[in-house]
Amino acid sequence: MKTIVLTGGGTAGHTLGCLALVEELTKHFDKIFYVGSQNGIEKNLVKKYKEIVYIPIPTTKLIRGFCFKNFLIPFKLLRSIKECKKMLKDIKPNIIFSKGGYVSVPVCFAAHSLDIPIVLHESDITLGLANKLIKNKTKAICTSFDVTAQKLKNGIHSGSPILNNTISNKNILLNNPQNLPVLLVLGGSLGASSLNKLVYDNLNFLCENFFVVHITGKGKRKDISHKNYLQIEFCDEIQKLYSISNYALTRGGSNTLFELLGHQIPMLIAPLKKQTRGEQKLNANYFEKKGYALVLEEETQNELKNKLNLLIKNSKIIKQKMDKYPHINSTNIIVNLLKRFAK
Repeated sequence: MKTIVLTGGGTAGHTLGCLALVEELTKHFDKIFYVGSQNGIEKNLVKKYKEIVYIPIPTTKLIRGFCFKNFLIPFKLLRSIKECKKMLKDIKPNIIFSKGGYVSVPVCFAAHSLDIPIVLHESDITLGLANKLIKNKTKAICTSFDVTAQKLKNGIHSGSPILNNTISNKNILLNNPQNLPVLLVLGGSLGASSLNKLVYDNLNFLCENFFVVHITGKGKRKDISHKNYLQIEFCDEIQKLYSISNYALTRGGSNTLFELLGHQIPMLIAPLKKQTRGEQKLNANYFEKKGYALVLEEETQNELKNKLNLLIKNSKIIKQKMDKYPHINSTNIIVNLLKRFAK
């Protein structure tokens, strides 16, 4: 009997990468647990998987900048590590797989103290804070980007695990009588207010040239209607939308970028500017350099129009570049590592 614990949370990207492995993991592990926060997005995503037992733990998140709540983090973290140690002793996992995010820190610290092997996955081109804290306690760090693995002594370029994209589009009904190309707008699972505003400010232009499917983020939907326009707060079956999309306007989150690459959807990336380590900008620059995307540096009306027109003009070349991407079976690489290091 072999048992695995998956962990990661804070955004959907931390969770979906774990869930992409589940089908293959069930062939090699008898029990699968997911350790996440008590009320985070990962809880709702995982509950649809009957083969996974979800275990909530108390978590604490670093607030960027000066904040009195940050002084309580060491105490909350110690409490959470203590609870995780008790939980891990009870379920006796053979290995931990972590996708990062603040949820993963107490789980991995507890696992290391109990001599339970850990394998990480880093989606972005640079390591996030959680993975930086844990990296020296792991057997391997899998990476989405090849350049990231090259800089790590135990780095392995696994690619980005994504959910199965062989999905039918028969159940998707869009009121698109003009048969316009579909532009999918994604701000990440938490949404992106500035990207949403850019869409609202340019809705007439966008809907004259595209049928726009706009994922706003939960609680960020605006009371607005327009021809050739569909608003969705959150989609947990994003592959269905990928299957009907011709172009994408997105932030620079790695999971989304690699999913769009896998579906060969030409993309315009508008990375978040205010980030501690600027990972979205770095991700976007990598994709543009490889020829998979264009980058929107200034989120202005004229710049958006010019870049979208350029995206349409160059879409054939972009797809040809995407087709040459060395697709690797990320799921198999990661699962084989987990089998290899399982205690």
